[in-house]
Amino acid sequence: MKKLSFISSVMVLAFLSSCTTDESPIQKEQIIEVVTHEEPLSAIEVSNQINTLFEQNGSFNWSQASDYLLWSAAINGDNILTIGYGNEGESFSTNRSNELIQIKDEIIKTVLTTSSDTSKKREDILLYDDPILNNIDVIITDFNSVVELRKNNQIRYIEPEGFTFSNENLERSSSGCSQSGETISSSDYGTLPSGAKVPWNFYDHNIDDAWAYSTGRGIGVGVIDTGVSSKQSYLGSKFDDAYSGRTISKYGTYVDSIWPWKTNTDGPDDKCGHGTSASATIAAPNNTASQFVGVAYECNLVSYRGTSDVVLNGYHERKGVSKALVELGDRNDVKIISMSIGYPWSIGSIKDAIRYAYSKNKLIFAAGGTSTDFTNWYGVIFPATMSETVAVTGVEEQTNYQECDVCHTGSDMDFTIIMERNNNHHQPVLGFNNGDSSYFGGSSVATAVTAGIAALVWSENPTWSRAQVLQRLKESSEFYPSKDGDFGYGNIDALKAVTGNGI
Repeated sequence: MKKLSFISSVMVLAFLSSCTTDESPIQKEQIIEVVTHEEPLSAIEVSNQINTLFEQNGSFNWSQASDYLLWSAAINGDNILTIGYGNEGESFSTNRSNELIQIKDEIIKTVLTTSSDTSKKREDILLYDDPILNNIDVIITDFNSVVELRKNNQIRYIEPEGFTFSNENLERSSSGCSQSGETISSSDYGTLPSGAKVPWNFYDHNIDDAWAYSTGRGIGVGVIDTGVSSKQSYLGSKFDDAYSGRTISKYGTYVDSIWPWKTNTDGPDDKCGHGTSASATIAAPNNTASQFVGVAYECNLVSYRGTSDVVLNGYHERKGVSKALVELGDRNDVKIISMSIGYPWSIGSIKDAIRYAYSKNKLIFAAGGTSTDFTNWYGVIFPATMSETVAVTGVEEQTNYQECDVCHTGSDMDFTIIMERNNNHHQPVLGFNNGDSSYFGGSSVATAVTAGIAALVWSENPTWSRAQVLQRLKESSEFYPSKDGDFGYGNIDALKAVTGNGI
């Protein structure tokens, strides 16, 4: 049978429903045939419609999608819908009320009663029920399920968590996976008395001068990324060689499987390289082996492998990041969370998790966006667009502000970090393998540097609140008290941030 569009199907149904109630058996069969053979859009067609909405509005949210587009995306994404329930702003509940339980049960009942397969039971359609966040994952097959669910005003969002957008240009990232070592130009670093190497851009932000007052000791920083390499001993067994008592902890919440029902994670070890670079930027130790040092080289590090790469476009990546946020939120030893990862538009389950971590007084830094020259016209990406996060991007080393070749800017931006030279060299960092170094760029490295500076400030002022630390970062930035429309408060002076002098 020829594929029917959603609009034409509605027209046919409207016409047939206007007939008398004593239709012939053939007419009844025709009605059933039209409904049963309604086909979803293909994954490419869904992506094209999203792209059109994106271009029209400058952004995209699944609330903008038609019922048909949302259903088609779900069908092309392992039939998964993630549903956030409760009142607006009710993202999580540590002690779920009877009202929330009833709302959740009603949602599940709706999916069951609108399914054409009457043999399905609760356990057949409930894929995941989050114990903290007010969201569930359900398996749907029928278009009418989406229609009826969207009538429920106690649903905050409905999103096809398993759908992968297929516009490669928009999703490609230049600061993604790489495990290769690189030769670092001698002009791109200085040297400490210990022999450790200092990245060139640390001097632009007076990080080296700030070390006379604070090195981040006693502050826990959580990094949600692709994990940490098991082959880099300075982010392993040698992490606290110079300073006894310093700790690094590694966890994994990412499930490396194409099957959404799988729950076994593949551990904390980085298989990409991006997470190792981000963690090294923040916390690589002062050392005597001529290796690159991190911004807060005495802080404690808690690494989470929550994703396989920087673009959160897979079901298990989104689940992994959400779980990491909740677990870090519950840790009293972590004050700062750094996320050099993201997606072009919001993801409801991660938004819920960020709000949970924020409610636990975590200071959350997020990358403003890194992509190709062709697509860096797009503004700040999610989750840096959220008010609960601090958005950071990278700029070139020059007098006038200019974003790096692949960096995003926009009105949601809060801070910038210099990380690209005129020769296109980025910040050098400790490498994936022992003895290696590499260059690390984009808003990813800028975010990690800012998280490290925050650790320096908090270590020097251990009784301060999150708001006080963030305010000091603002006051130490070039544009404060103004805020630029593209670059936020601008470049941070780490020495001013730590000491308060010159503010």
